[in-house]
Amino acid sequence: MNGNDLPLWQLGSAYVFIIVLLIIVRIRKIPREKEILIATIRMTIQLMIIGYILAYIFGHANPLFTILILIFMLVFAIYNIYRRVNDPLDRELKKKIALSMSIGVVGTLAYFVLVTLSVSPWYNPRFVIPIGGMIIGNTMTGVSLGVNTLLDGMRTKRKMVESALMLGATPKEAARPIINQAFDSAMLPTINSMVGMGIVFLPGMMTGQIIAGASPLSAIRYQIAIMLGVVGGASLTVLLFVQIGYKAFFNERCQLKERLK
Repeated sequence: MNGNDLPLWQLGSAYVFIIVLLIIVRIRKIPREKEILIATIRMTIQLMIIGYILAYIFGHANPLFTILILIFMLVFAIYNIYRRVNDPLDRELKKKIALSMSIGVVGTLAYFVLVTLSVSPWYNPRFVIPIGGMIIGNTMTGVSLGVNTLLDGMRTKRKMVESALMLGATPKEAARPIINQAFDSAMLPTINSMVGMGIVFLPGMMTGQIIAGASPLSAIRYQIAIMLGVVGGASLTVLLFVQIGYKAFFNERCQLKERLK
């Protein structure tokens, strides 16, 4: 490999792994060929498009462009959470998901960019957009798990919650075990990722920096900071969601709703 650029023919050689995967699923008669092909094509097209967009934005730094890109990513992440949830969501719960994501992501990203990295100017797209994407992506995964666990717990443990309410507990006290379980389930993948980082695998951002010629020690410092930011963003957002999300399951009389429409 000469330099830091990857020639197209070498990039094309990586698609051999997709061909091998297609052969495996065909031999094992697993009906996934179409999904694998669509996923591969979408990934390639989407990344090529975003590559050209980012190249333009990096060359024409503008706060409006940076903010619009971040808003687009955040809205798309919220939409993906709605799609990933196994049960129907009512309007109130959707609003709480959107509110939690917005406050958690914006607060974490602002602190990380202005305080931890001291980016100047604050809208520098070369820093803000990639870091924002990592925070939004990991937060989206955490909130998705939290929503699913909360919905499942409120459904399967309905009698336990109703019994606690009958004994005089408030909705928050009655739902506390479910809320704690939802938070724990949402954060577990991120915690597991931290445990294996550096020994089991090298994170993508750190690997990219090293390949691009950065010092491993410098890449490690950035990776530690970003991982802490990701953990902070996910934990704050999930915590905010579970603390306000459970209210969507109760009516104004502090009774469990029959079902979410």
